[in-house]
Amino acid sequence: MNLLKALNWRYAVNTFTQQTIEQPLLDELLEATRLSPSSFGLQPYRILVTRSEQLRRKLTPYSYGQEKVLHCSHLVIFAAQTDVSENTVDNYIQQVASAQNVTPTSLNDYADKIKQAINTMSRQQKQQWAHQQAYIALGNMLTSAAILNIDTCPIGGFDQRGFDDVLQLTSMGLTTTVICSIGVRHPEDKNSQRPKVRMNLQDLVTEL
Repeated sequence: MNLLKALNWRYAVNTFTQQTIEQPLLDELLEATRLSPSSFGLQPYRILVTRSEQLRRKLTPYSYGQEKVLHCSHLVIFAAQTDVSENTVDNYIQQVASAQNVTPTSLNDYADKIKQAINTMSRQQKQQWAHQQAYIALGNMLTSAAILNIDTCPIGGFDQRGFDDVLQLTSMGLTTTVICSIGVRHPEDKNSQRPKVRMNLQDLVTEL
């Protein structure tokens, strides 16, 4: 689908059908999300995907009762790392060296640059930064989903601690950033026929 046509087609779906997104299409969406940019390329977050009704039912009370968490094809949870450290950088450098067929030591200057940057941040600042990187991935997933004709609804209104507890994220060194329901819009979804409302381009963008 044409990019602008896809973006005009998408909206935050409130009611999904029971139709399940087929695995090859889901895999393509997740691969597109994996390719999202992030600061230094570190991707200090993880993406959890579930179609388990039992698990989503446990999460629903911590979603303020939003039925789209339960009644969708899959629920995607973006979770930021709680401890972004020099070890995070070292692991990334090993990955870069392997992918680019170079030695890790040849990347020492780059590694030192990243470590210097993250070491200037407090733990709280690093946590906020990790959440920001996860939101970049969410944005890329929403656009990719629209192009693939997959409906979505990003959700920021939920009990973070409740999600962390149900998903046992603390033991994984993670904390919930944002969640997103994906699936197929219901033909009677009340939001489907409403015109899309956005700022005019001239009001939103200033050329300097």
